[in-house]
Formats: sequence, C-alpha cells, structure tokens
Amino acid sequence: MLVPDEPSRVLVHNVIYEELVQGVIRDDSRARYLEVIDQFREQGAEGVIAGCTEIELLVSGDNAGLPYFPTTLLHAQAAALALADR
Repeated sequence: MLVPDEPSRVLVHNVIYEELVQGVIRDDSRARYLEVIDQFREQGAEGVIAGCTEIELLVSGDNAGLPYFPTTLLHAQAAALALADR
C-alpha cells in the first residue's frame, strides 16, 4: 500500500474540499491527480483506490492507467448483494 507524500496529500485534500464538494470540476486538478497516480505507478503500484467518493468526479477507470477501485460503486454493489442474500 502506498500513501501520498505530504504535498500530494495536501493537494488531494484541497481539491476535494475546495473544489469537488462545492461542485467545481477542473481539468487542471484532474491532471494533477493523474500525476500523483503516475508517481505511484512508477513506485510499483498495482491499482488505485478512490478512497473518497468525490475523487470519482475527477478520476475514472478510463483515465487512471491502473486497475481502479471506485469505492462508491463497490459499496453500492456490496449493499445490493447483501440485500439480495436476505
């Protein structure tokens, strides 16, 4: 498991709370997120977890460049399966 360095954590946090939760979607923020993902790929990452639902507004499986795990979708699927098993 790889965790962003402090400057990248600040970037991720600021984009989420200063842009995405306010409905602001910026291409330059997407590019910066993808740069962080590229750094992880270079460090040997084998996948990306979108650990905050708002991240899915910027990054998708189509542009992540690695296997992508969107937590909103994964939680919804797990809930549907749990309800179906009742």
